[in-house]
Amino acid sequence: MSPKSKKITLPLLLMGVFIAAYFIFSPENEKPSEYIHNEGKAQGTYYSATYQHPDGKDLQVAIDSLFSRFNLSLSTYDPNSVISKINQNNDSVLTDDYFETMFKTAMEISERTNGAFDITVAPLVNAWGFGFGNKDRSKQPDVVEILPYIGYHKVRLVNKKIIKEDKRIMLDASAIAQGLSADLIARLFENNGCENYMIDIGGEIVCKGMNPKGKYWQIGIDKPIDDPENSNRELQTIISVTNVGLTTSGNYRQFYMQGGKKYAHTINPITGFPVEHNLLSATVVAPTSMQADAYATAFMVIGVDSSLILCNQIKDMECYLVYSDNKGKYQVAMTAGFRKYLK
Repeated sequence: MSPKSKKITLPLLLMGVFIAAYFIFSPENEKPSEYIHNEGKAQGTYYSATYQHPDGKDLQVAIDSLFSRFNLSLSTYDPNSVISKINQNNDSVLTDDYFETMFKTAMEISERTNGAFDITVAPLVNAWGFGFGNKDRSKQPDVVEILPYIGYHKVRLVNKKIIKEDKRIMLDASAIAQGLSADLIARLFENNGCENYMIDIGGEIVCKGMNPKGKYWQIGIDKPIDDPENSNRELQTIISVTNVGLTTSGNYRQFYMQGGKKYAHTINPITGFPVEHNLLSATVVAPTSMQADAYATAFMVIGVDSSLILCNQIKDMECYLVYSDNKGKYQVAMTAGFRKYLK
C-alpha cells in the first residue's frame, strides 16, 4: 500500500469507528423508557393513568397531590371546598384557578346549548335523589317551586367571587369537573416531558401519542345496558384515538325505579324533570376532556337529532350516539368525522 493511500485510509477508518460509536452511544438509540401504570381513587370514582416518562419516573405522588388540590376547589363532597362554601353562601370564599376555568367553560357551553348544560342544576339533582342531596326518593319533588332558582344566567363571576341572584342557587360541577381534572393530569404529564399517555378518570379520558404497543389508544364504548351495579358490561364498539379528550355519558348506570318508572340521573335544567327520550348514551370526542364531558351531558338532555346538529357546528368535535328505535332495538347515529375513529 502506498503512503498516499495510507493517508486516505486512516481518516476513513477513524470515521467508521466514530459513526459506529455514535450509533451505539447516541441518545436516539437508547432503549425507550417503559410505560408506567398508576391507579387509585379520586372524586368518588377510580382513575387509571398509563404513560411513558422520558426518565422512567413514577408520577403517582404528583397525580394524587393534584387530585387533593383539585378536590379543595370543586368537590361538593368536601364541605371545605370552594364550591361547597359557595353553595353554603359563605361570603368570604374566593374562587381559585380550577374553579374559574370550570366556571368560564361551563358558562360558554351553557350559552352554546341554550341551557341544556347548566351547573346551577344542583337543587334539581338533589331533589330527585341524586347528587349530594337527600336520597329520599319516595315522592316526586315540587319542580315548579325549584325552577325559579335554576339558570346559569343567574350567577356571575366578579373579582374572584360568585354573585347569585338568589341565595338558594347551588352549583354542581360534576358534569364538567372530572373532565377538567383529566386535562390537568395531562398537563402534568406534558410538563414532565411525557409524549405518550392515557388518563381515565371515571370514564373521562385524555390520550396522546401511542400506547405501549405503538398504536393509537384503544377505547371501548359500553353498550347502554341498564346496570346500576356495573356488573354486566358489554362493548358496543372499540375506537382508536390519540391527541383528544373523550367522554361517554348515559343513563344506564345512574338511575332508580319508583312505581314501575325509571328516573334517570340526567336532569333537564329547563323542564326540571329527568330526561325521557330514546337517546341512551352519547360519546363525545373533543380537544379537551372538559369540553367532551360537558357536551356529552348536554347531548343526553337534547336528544339525537339536536345533538348531531349542534356537534356538527363545533370545530374539532365528533359524537357517537346510541339510541333505541320504536321496537326497542339499539341503533347508532354519528357525525361523519367520527368514522375515522372506528377500528
